[in-house]
Amino acid sequence: MFRGVSQLNLDAKGRLAMPARYRDDLAMSCNSQLVITVDPSRCLLLYPFPEWERIEQNLMSRPNMNPKVRNLQRLLVGHATECELDGSGRLLLPTPLRRYAGLEKRVVLLGQGKKFEIWDEATWEETCAQVLGGDVDDEALESIAL
Repeated sequence: MFRGVSQLNLDAKGRLAMPARYRDDLAMSCNSQLVITVDPSRCLLLYPFPEWERIEQNLMSRPNMNPKVRNLQRLLVGHATECELDGSGRLLLPTPLRRYAGLEKRVVLLGQGKKFEIWDEATWEETCAQVLGGDVDDEALESIAL
């Protein structure tokens, strides 16, 4: 399970250094093979390859005659890019995906269980401020035992 927030810098080539605490897990669970794609929230989603295969299969099994499903398939599967950690634990973020999420230099890597989200740092801070400002689904919180 991936959890926690890491503030990172992209290098001049658009690479992100994966925090050391995740590297061994990624090497064992997916041989450092990952898939990165876009999210409607304007961040990037990063999946270990086996987890992505499950998500992709589930998404593509949906009826694509539904315009909302088709648009989500186009967005997620259409932008999905296979990648891997290099020998130094870095991940190259493709230029079109960096542009989509507005990633320049400062980014946030957010563990979300079986995947990561990659946010522009300023956008992430704005998103957090909105959530803290009351944009939380109270009904959803009631069903979670804290």
